Amino acid sequence: MPFTLPPRTPSGPRRRSLLASAAGAFVLVGCSAPEPSTDTTVHSPSAADRARSRAALDSESLAARYAAVITAHPPLAARLKPLRAEVVRHAQAFGGSGTAGSRPSASGSPSASGSPSASASAHPSPSATVPAQEKDALADLATAERTLADRRTKALLTVPGELARLLASVAAAGAAHAFLLTEGAK
Repeated sequence: MPFTLPPRTPSGPRRRSLLASAAGAFVLVGCSAPEPSTDTTVHSPSAADRARSRAALDSESLAARYAAVITAHPPLAARLKPLRAEVVRHAQAFGGSGTAGSRPSASGSPSASGSPSASASAHPSPSATVPAQEKDALADLATAERTLADRRTKALLTVPGELARLLASVAAAGAAHAFLLTEGAK
């Protein structure tokens, strides 16, 4: 007697039905994905504007601290003026998108934030707390730079791409400033 094979019947789902259900699942996932991103874009500008304003104010305050230390310790001026100039540029970079216009400067011009007197008058408290010793004043500035760099690094997760890149760059510069301020103390 010849051996015959039993008729072949598939025991599981067919390939076509699997592909059709996978395509259907993809369409359903694709339809529901844009909704959360639309919700986040509605809230992003205000959060980004707040972060930008805060970063500008923080940089202006830090520039005022530099100005106060330069005034209290003139021998440090050659060392601190380039770092302070960078901090002023950071404040201008953050304030370039409307924060400078919403917060009038002492002289009424946007470039007034670059002058030591305008920054010091906008944030008078740092000038009252300058340590008497140069070494302590440098350490105080380094601590302020590190603290601000850490705060900006943490803020990276809450802001959109371009602002996050700017915050990261300025935070890295702040960390470098802290290193430069403490390098000569050793």
